[in-house]
Amino acid sequence: MINISGIIKSIQNIMRQDKGLNGDAQRIEQLGWMIFLKIFDDKDIEMELLNDDYISPIPTDLQWRNWASDDEGITGDELLDFINNKLFTELKTLPSAINNKRALLIKEVFEGNNNYMKSGTLLRQVINKLNEIDFNSSEDKHLFGEIYETILKELQSAGNSGEFYTPRAITQFITNMVAPKLGEIVFDPACGTGGFLTSTIEHIRSNEVKNIEDREILQNTIKGIELKPLPHMLAITNLILHDIEVPNIIYDDALSKEISSIRQKDRVDVILANPPFGGTVADGMETNFPTNYRTKESADLFLILMIQYLKNNGRAGIVLPDGSLTGDGVKQRIRKKLLTDCNLHTIIRLPNSVFQPYASVATNLLFFTKGTPTKEVWYYEHKLPISQKSYSKTKPIKVSEFNPIKEWWNNREENESSWRVSIDTIKNNGYNLDIKNPHKEDEEELPSSSELLEMLHQSFTKSDELLNKLKKELI
Repeated sequence: MINISGIIKSIQNIMRQDKGLNGDAQRIEQLGWMIFLKIFDDKDIEMELLNDDYISPIPTDLQWRNWASDDEGITGDELLDFINNKLFTELKTLPSAINNKRALLIKEVFEGNNNYMKSGTLLRQVINKLNEIDFNSSEDKHLFGEIYETILKELQSAGNSGEFYTPRAITQFITNMVAPKLGEIVFDPACGTGGFLTSTIEHIRSNEVKNIEDREILQNTIKGIELKPLPHMLAITNLILHDIEVPNIIYDDALSKEISSIRQKDRVDVILANPPFGGTVADGMETNFPTNYRTKESADLFLILMIQYLKNNGRAGIVLPDGSLTGDGVKQRIRKKLLTDCNLHTIIRLPNSVFQPYASVATNLLFFTKGTPTKEVWYYEHKLPISQKSYSKTKPIKVSEFNPIKEWWNNREENESSWRVSIDTIKNNGYNLDIKNPHKEDEEELPSSSELLEMLHQSFTKSDELLNKLKKELI
C-alpha cells in the first residue's frame, strides 16, 4: 500500500529547499494548484473512458499526463519556463464562451494562484512524488482525502489563513444536527476550503444515495461562494475528491450582491456556514443592505444575507462569535430580525479556544428555521474535556465531545449544562442573546487592568521597602 502521508511529507521537505517559497501558506498554495491539476487530469481520464464524446477543456499539451507524468520529462529552467510562461498564461485565458463549466473552473483557479517555486529541478522532484498517487484508485483517493484534511488543517497555523478552516468536529456536528436531505439545496456563502459542503456530501451519500440518479441530484444541489483564491481552489479540489465532477463554488464575495436582488429562485433549503468574523467588509459592501442593517462587521452582514437566502421552512446551522450576540444599534436590529423572521431554537456555547491559534474569541453554534418567530431559545454550554485547559493545534476539539449534546437534542431538559430563555426575557433585555449559564456558580471576578496595575505598584513599593531595610542592616 502506498504511504500517501510519507509522499506529502517528502513533497513538503523538497519545497522547503526552494528559495521562492516563504512560509506554510505559500507552500500550501503551491501544492494546491499542482494537486488540483493532477486530480483534474485523473478525472478527465476517467470521464474519457466512460464517455467517448467527452473532451477535456484543457488543451492537450497542457494536460498533466502530457508534461508532468513522465519522471524523465522536462526539468530545470525548461520546466520553469513552461509553467510560468505557457501553463499559467494559457490556463488563465481559457475560452469560457463555450459555456463549459469545467473550463471556467480551471480559469478561475489559475487566475487567482501562483507558481512560487524558483527551482525547476526541485519542481520536477515534487511532480514526480505527486505522480505516485493515483486519484482514480478508490483506495488512494480515500487515503488522500484524509491527508488533504490535514493539509487544510495546517492553514490554521499559516498566518491569517486559519479563517478558512473550520474544525472537522464542528462541521460534522452542525451537519448531523441540521441533517440535509437528498434534493435539498445546501449552500455555504463563505465556504472557505469546503468543510461544510464535504460534510454534507458525506452525510447525504451515507444515508440516501443509492444509484446514479441520486448521485446526479447530489452533484447539482451543493453550492458555495468563496472570495479568496487559495481557499476557493482548495474547496474545488476538496469537492472533486468527493466525486463532485463540476463543483458549484463561485469565486466571488457573497456580500457584493444587492440583498434585494435575491429572489425566490435563488433561495435555498439549508445553510451551513462559518462566516468570517472579527474583520471589516470591503468599502461600499454594506450599501448592498438596507440602511437599518448597515455595518462594517462581516459576521453581522452575513447573518442578514443568510436569512434572506433561506426559503420558508429553510434550516440553518452557523458559527457566530459572542460579539454578534450582544450590542446596541445595528447589532440589536439584526438580532431582532433573526428572532422575528426565524425560530432560533438552539445556541451551543463553545469554549473560546476552539479556533486557536487563528482566533481566541468565544464562539457559538446557532440553529434556526425560517418562517416562524422565536418563542424560546435553548442554550447548551459545551465544556472542555476534564483536565484540559484549552484546545490547541495538538489537542483540537473532537467529534465525540458532542455526544452528550446529541443525546440531549431530541429529549431536552434543563441540566447543569443547558437552560432555556423565553422570547419575552430576551426582548426585555434588548434582544441580548449573550446569556450566561444560570446553573453555574458565579466565578470569582478577575481584577480589572487598573486594579492589576495598583496591585503591582503596591508589590514594588513593598519590595523597595524591604530592600532598603536590608541595605541598612547590612551597613
